[in-house]
Amino acid sequence: MALIYDEPSRTFGEYLLIPNLTTKQCTPANVDLLAPVARFKADPGEFPPDPRKSPLTINVPITSAMMQSVSGAELGIALARVGGLSFIFGSQSIESEAEMVRQVKNYKAGFVVSDSNLRPDARLADALALTRRTGHSTVAITDDGTPTGRLQGILTSRDYRIGHTPLDTAVRDLMTPFEAIHSGRAGITLQQANELIWKHKLNCLPIIDAQQRLVYLVFRKDHDAHQEHPLENVDKEKRLVIGAGINSRDFTERVPALMEAGADVLCIDSSDGYSEWQRDTIEFVKSRYGSRGLVGAGNVVDREGFLYLVESGADFVKVGIGGGSICITREQKGIGRGQASAVIEVARARDEYFRKTGHYVPICSDGGISQDYHVTLALAMGADFVMMGRYFARFDEAPGRKVRINNQTMKEYWGEGSNRARNWQRYDHGGSGKSQLEFEEGVDSYVPYAGKLKDNLDVTLAKVRSTMCNCGSLNLRELYQRARLTVASSVSIHEGGVHDVIPRDMRSVPSET
Repeated sequence: MALIYDEPSRTFGEYLLIPNLTTKQCTPANVDLLAPVARFKADPGEFPPDPRKSPLTINVPITSAMMQSVSGAELGIALARVGGLSFIFGSQSIESEAEMVRQVKNYKAGFVVSDSNLRPDARLADALALTRRTGHSTVAITDDGTPTGRLQGILTSRDYRIGHTPLDTAVRDLMTPFEAIHSGRAGITLQQANELIWKHKLNCLPIIDAQQRLVYLVFRKDHDAHQEHPLENVDKEKRLVIGAGINSRDFTERVPALMEAGADVLCIDSSDGYSEWQRDTIEFVKSRYGSRGLVGAGNVVDREGFLYLVESGADFVKVGIGGGSICITREQKGIGRGQASAVIEVARARDEYFRKTGHYVPICSDGGISQDYHVTLALAMGADFVMMGRYFARFDEAPGRKVRINNQTMKEYWGEGSNRARNWQRYDHGGSGKSQLEFEEGVDSYVPYAGKLKDNLDVTLAKVRSTMCNCGSLNLRELYQRARLTVASSVSIHEGGVHDVIPRDMRSVPSET
């Protein structure tokens, strides 16, 4: 007969953390959120092991889902700059995904490709029209008016007086000529560029190549912006770290293209990872790239699935089936598990595997997070990092369009199993050769627009750090060791929310008499 679990399938919303002693050292400023992303070897007696032994770490334990409406190049850059990691979605052509990876790897914080450019024979009227359109007061003057032309000079608002300087005046007669400009050579580091800016009291430093062609502009104001990102995730060459999604169909072509583009880690995107198709994909990556080819696999919800992927060579394992806000896999197919139950069981299997072999394989909790505190619960239950989709789809940096619905600004958000995404490879079982979705496992929807990624993530991480302090923990290892959790009844969950009052923002405030 079928194996039937006696224990209910539980979600994050059914648990609460019990506070531990908060010592004087337990302040949010002292909390370290460093997390391992790839498997590593350590002494089994050291438990949990030091994450710094992993070949790839992230400074905050949060990653973005491999979804068309979430993880493009812009979000990849923004998330890496604040310490997380994005996985570029794989449900697109190999060429376009590789190009997104290259965009992230080629991004240099503080180095800006000029998008306000004119030729020397342009007129002041042209410059004013350009500054109104772009909002930029600094215009690079190049021989052909392009961002990579031979630099002739720089025009700023200090070079003319609106209402006094004739609008037909040639730009060459107003600009600061190249001979009078301090510039840097291509290959210069951001620190060296900033030193030149401060030494010569500049607002803008052009970066040129050996042929005097413009490469970048570095602005004094961007120095402060760079200082705002102390947790930036970068590789040995100081390039941002980025992941990329792959599937178990075209991996022999997709993986080489992504590795050549500079992807730091790959992840097989599948709703059910407990399959021989994933083993074949992992073995290809490992045989082709060895230790350099870091690849995660999943998704699984139990010990057996985890061990199968780990023994196949996976560097991390994603946990969760059917818990995403736009996922209807459980409705359509009746498979899955409550996210909390899945994470707890897989974490135990990971710990057993580590004690037995000395190999620590990180796990990623994917789905089931609807409140900020669910992130902390997932980490306390044993997840090394979490992956979220809806959370990031709300931000400016996500690819979805902003729309107005019922007088509220929303952003588009659609599942990879929806007809819109048509990501049949994610749900494919192989063998049929069909490149179509026979039924949907995701929906097409909207989420409330929330603004900039950094502004929102800062608040989420502040909550995580604060809760960790309540639990007497200064890092994720201590949280996993010391956390105490209790199952919450439906009555206690109700008690924990607003009750027996009328919130002021829900009713008209009565006038005072």
